[in-house]
Amino acid sequence: MTTAGLISARCDSADRLVESDEILAALQVRLGGGYPGVIALPGLLSLVRRARMAGATLGAAMTVTDEGQPLSFSARAIPDGAGTRIEISDWKVASDAWQGDEAASADEALVRQLAEAHIVLDAEQRIVSGSVTAGDLADLASGLQQGFGKYWTDFVTLEGNAHRQPLHWRLLDEARVAVPGSSRVWKTRILPLRAGGFELLLVAETVLINVPAKAVAAAPEPLPQPDWKGLLGRKLAPALRLPINRIVANAETIRTRLAGPLAEQYVGYAGDIAEAGRHLLSLVEDLADLETVEDEGFAPAPDHIDLVDCARRAAGILGVRAQERGIAFVLPAPDVAAPAIAEFRRVLQILLNLIGNAVRYSPEHTRVEVDCGIDGEFAWITVLDQGQGIAQEHAEKVFEKFERLGRSGDGGSGLGLYISRRLARAMGGDLTVQQAPDGGAKFVLLLPADTAAQATAAG
Repeated sequence: MTTAGLISARCDSADRLVESDEILAALQVRLGGGYPGVIALPGLLSLVRRARMAGATLGAAMTVTDEGQPLSFSARAIPDGAGTRIEISDWKVASDAWQGDEAASADEALVRQLAEAHIVLDAEQRIVSGSVTAGDLADLASGLQQGFGKYWTDFVTLEGNAHRQPLHWRLLDEARVAVPGSSRVWKTRILPLRAGGFELLLVAETVLINVPAKAVAAAPEPLPQPDWKGLLGRKLAPALRLPINRIVANAETIRTRLAGPLAEQYVGYAGDIAEAGRHLLSLVEDLADLETVEDEGFAPAPDHIDLVDCARRAAGILGVRAQERGIAFVLPAPDVAAPAIAEFRRVLQILLNLIGNAVRYSPEHTRVEVDCGIDGEFAWITVLDQGQGIAQEHAEKVFEKFERLGRSGDGGSGLGLYISRRLARAMGGDLTVQQAPDGGAKFVLLLPADTAAQATAAG
């Protein structure tokens, strides 16, 4: 292992590296950047930008692979006039430090860049050493100085876990914790070290902006949080849709060989890219909808609609997906009508979610039945599948935010049913689920009936 002394550099107001000691300037060029030029190391660029925008000194531990050799170092970004000064210390060649491949994984490298507390633990998860870069973790930093040999869990509160050490490290990896003195929610990452022991990283799940470290440490009240209201739905979602759609479209062009001959393995890669792009786009839409339905001022625009028409449209949109799995739709008879007062777009959104879930979780070569009707002052529509169903004790849990009921890797976000119920209730109705008599899940959507349309039809 080799080390270097303090490395200094300076960036201008556009975050371009304009002055640097030789060791960092050489790394900048080897990583494909220009000198002078925008910082080529993503983690360091992010740190410099955050420090410039916050007007406060920030620090972080980082890793980078240079010509196949993993390096680690500590970086500080210090706003200085129109630019930013950079100070790098503890520059180490770390090929023998981490367990696993010679180069740290991209995921671990990103987590290390985002972490605001780095703690080394022994094999029993007791504290060996630690460093903290966040001002609101001042109490933790003080505790670490006196905490040698103590379990790290003594200094935080584990969300939903009252057990004390010893616990297997995998049970604590990616756990949410509260840290005394910090109003933010933190998530743990525990990485095994090759020589034994672990590295514990704390990554914030909430953002702290424009609060200098000294002010944070001394603040007697909860720290002010930025107002992100409307940021995703009104700003980020529209900006993300175009590039993600381009990724999907270009990947499909490659997958279908429209751009020319292609080896089979690359066809598969392109298909994976397209599928990942669609999943990301779906997640963006779900998060934007989540922001909308949780807004205090949210109010649907009711109109005169027919639930039967909505059901047929949703089934038509999902028809290709159902055919791929050999699933047949059983829809209401042509002479059935279920007039209701609700916003057409939102009702269609709910039905796409319900019928889409039915197609996704039903066995192949089964059927999904959709029925509609009027019961008193409510119009109703049911979606029934032949899948495993939902146990009665999970009938409410399934509508909770981010609830997956143990499913993972199926492309869902855990938000669809939560958003659908919020929409149904905002329109004066409700959404429930029950176990079907012969198995499967039966979702029931209730909406206010259109009594005027009923009277007209009867007359």
